[in-house]
Amino acid sequence: MAQTLRMTRRQFVITSAQVGGGMALSIAAGDAVAAALAHREPWSRPLGRGAVEINPWISISPDDSVLIRVASPESGNGVMTQCAMTVTEELRCDWAKVRVESISLNRDYQENLVYSTPGDFVATFAGRSTIPERMEYLLQLGASARERLKAAAAERWEVNPAEIDASNGVLTHKASGRSLRYGEIADHAATIKLHYEPAPKPASEWTFLGKASPTKLTNASIVDGSGVFGIDVRVPGMKYAALMQSPVHGGRLKSYDFDVIKNMPGVRGVAVVEPSAPRKQVRWRLSDQDNAPQAAIAVVADHYWQARSALEALPVQWDPGDGARWKTTEQLYDAALEVLEKPGETVDKDQGDALQLLASSKRRVDATYMTPFCDQAPMEPLNGTALVTADRVDIWHPSAISIQAYCTAAEEAGIRPENVHLHQTLVGGSFGRRLFGDDVCMVIAVAKRFAGTPIQVIWSREEMTRQGRYRSLKAMKLSAALGGDGLPIALHTRLGAFIKSGQNGLMDGAYANGLIPNVRVESTRVPLHILHGAYRAPGYNSIAFFVESFIDECAVASGMDPLEYRLRIFDKWPDAGWKKCLEEVAAKSNWGERLPRGQGQGLAISNWAMRGKPHSGTTVAVVAKVNVTRAGELTVERLDLAFDCGRILNRDAVLAQLQGGMLFGLNMSLNEELTIHDGQIVEGNFDRYPMLRMAEIPKKLEVHFGALSGHDRFNEVGEPPVGPVGPAVANAIFRATGKRIRTMPFRKHDLRWT
Repeated sequence: MAQTLRMTRRQFVITSAQVGGGMALSIAAGDAVAAALAHREPWSRPLGRGAVEINPWISISPDDSVLIRVASPESGNGVMTQCAMTVTEELRCDWAKVRVESISLNRDYQENLVYSTPGDFVATFAGRSTIPERMEYLLQLGASARERLKAAAAERWEVNPAEIDASNGVLTHKASGRSLRYGEIADHAATIKLHYEPAPKPASEWTFLGKASPTKLTNASIVDGSGVFGIDVRVPGMKYAALMQSPVHGGRLKSYDFDVIKNMPGVRGVAVVEPSAPRKQVRWRLSDQDNAPQAAIAVVADHYWQARSALEALPVQWDPGDGARWKTTEQLYDAALEVLEKPGETVDKDQGDALQLLASSKRRVDATYMTPFCDQAPMEPLNGTALVTADRVDIWHPSAISIQAYCTAAEEAGIRPENVHLHQTLVGGSFGRRLFGDDVCMVIAVAKRFAGTPIQVIWSREEMTRQGRYRSLKAMKLSAALGGDGLPIALHTRLGAFIKSGQNGLMDGAYANGLIPNVRVESTRVPLHILHGAYRAPGYNSIAFFVESFIDECAVASGMDPLEYRLRIFDKWPDAGWKKCLEEVAAKSNWGERLPRGQGQGLAISNWAMRGKPHSGTTVAVVAKVNVTRAGELTVERLDLAFDCGRILNRDAVLAQLQGGMLFGLNMSLNEELTIHDGQIVEGNFDRYPMLRMAEIPKKLEVHFGALSGHDRFNEVGEPPVGPVGPAVANAIFRATGKRIRTMPFRKHDLRWT
């Protein structure tokens, strides 16, 4: 375990200023490595000649182009652009000349966590770009670099730096009319040591953040094809591997017969991955996610289709292990529902006298809900390319947490972290799947058996779908006692899930933290062999469906309009943003309009990441309008959304994230369900695991900005909209047909009405 020295932000910036132009690291490599590295980033344009590193994050070229290194990988959400915008606000460079590249994790390791402080592994997550600590740090970096440029110009002109203005990449001394471009003075600025660090200006004085909505800096490279995703990587001498893992999670490889395929075209060999093989425990700064590989075999060939064809022809026998006892999906569902009839193993929250009030209540509502296993289904299948030698590992990978990939590569290769080089690519979607290191582990495990040869390992769509880290199956029983005014005075919930925790959205939500005075929350873990993991808005995506559908049931039992019911509940909540979201979305969606039978509106509101506190997280309210024919054909006609994340920095980017989150939540609710047979995941491709088609998108997908409170926070917007869409649609179906939907996916329900 490497020892680390923690530094304050100011200490770091001062130290980085002292090293001037920066440290150049050089590690000798063999011929194979050198050949691969010569092509390691064909999509990356080199810095202009004479580029100078002002600090480890910022380099400036004589032509005034500015390179900003970003810790967060780009997964299509614009996180690299947002980080660069934050630096630019204080650097005051010409945005048209800004470009970005991923940080070097090797440098981060060898230079005292220069890129991952603050934030540790979250610093290199493909999201969270607006958390306060990260924004403060990036603003400080930009301010420090700007002041060094001003100080350098002041020395040249022999004037006071305070007399110099920096704007749009130009330094101007108004009194004398002299000016310098950033690129003309960058080499001098790199040698400047500031006596004190400048304080970034207050948000009220920002001129770029919150004012401009530039397109993503990576867009041009994606359009012209120069942007490289993991599956696009090509290095000299590369071979391809097709992968097969135990069809039942947790199973073991019994036997295979290589002789059957060894003479097939292009075949170079096989690699067997054994989960129980000894692995060097590097674990420098890994998160607690499951990175272990499954038992697997891979065929390596000159081309991918050669490898895949040979793999399909390879005789393989598996020992499925204990997982095979789960014969059907219904068996899983019964196991989850069964635990709800007993007291929970864990009492997660117990305030007031919920059980006593429920026992004596004359107005009580009870309901049980369930959500299935779901796959993140990103467009780019899992993949990675690695070159492993005795003393070095190079891996090209589309990880969504690059530190996770870096550390996992070191661990699986059994090599010291300073000898690992991660080349981060663009990420073709994550939604939670690429947060884990299991794919990296598999890539290294295969490549190290072909030492000295670059190997690209590709999951087929079927392999990826059946070997996921899924949203866990969850079931919840809810009971509420209603007071004389019809509002809930007690709430008791029992959660059955195949993971230890999964109460996000309830435990840290408003209902359980003051709105309902008597609350008891219980949970029971149901052990299962199927692997689980993060899925856009973990836990919350299910809990929001349970809770907001149930609140609707309480409103019906009280004889109140669902909007009025929620507004009365949130009268007690000190964060006015919740009521503002409800009122905004109701007004913009024409809530309460008279509709014919078979049409209905539904409402839901939830908050992601509030952690039990008002004025935190992102609150989202959604109104859905649906049409259900007498034959039961469902069409979601319209979705309206209002939100409060405090403030926003890039309106267009926020709009895109909210729209994408709405569609993700809609597809999750209407379509998604993984099933099993004899312990194996059945669905393999989109013919059995449907995704929304363009024709199925609601005719109106409206995002309304009028509920923004202006509170001093910039909370995330990618995950929050996933939660309320499903319950809003389910509540609309009830109003249209009288049928209450308590399980996903909705497509499996009989919605016929007469």
